[in-house]
Amino acid sequence: MALTAAQKKRFRTIGHNLKPVVIIASNGLSAGVLDETTRALADHELIKVKFAVGDREAKKALINELCNEVNAEQVQTIGNIALIYKPAKEPNPALSNLLRG
Repeated sequence: MALTAAQKKRFRTIGHNLKPVVIIASNGLSAGVLDETTRALADHELIKVKFAVGDREAKKALINELCNEVNAEQVQTIGNIALIYKPAKEPNPALSNLLRG
């Protein structure tokens, strides 16, 4: 599910005004975090996730692990915020950040 450069550019533009909906701290990827991320992606398709971990390498590993666990694509990472995307099976126009953006 590799994204094209045009898709990434569009998603970054939409994601600029989004607020993080999931925060991952020192406890890492718990079942609750994975469930909430999956639910948020199903509703919104494009979300920001904040990583409150100190180490840069640990943050990269967590981002990759999260994307693998929820079958999402990483669009962009700036600082402690990652923008991730997963297409919804049936997007809700009232909730989808892509359809509203």
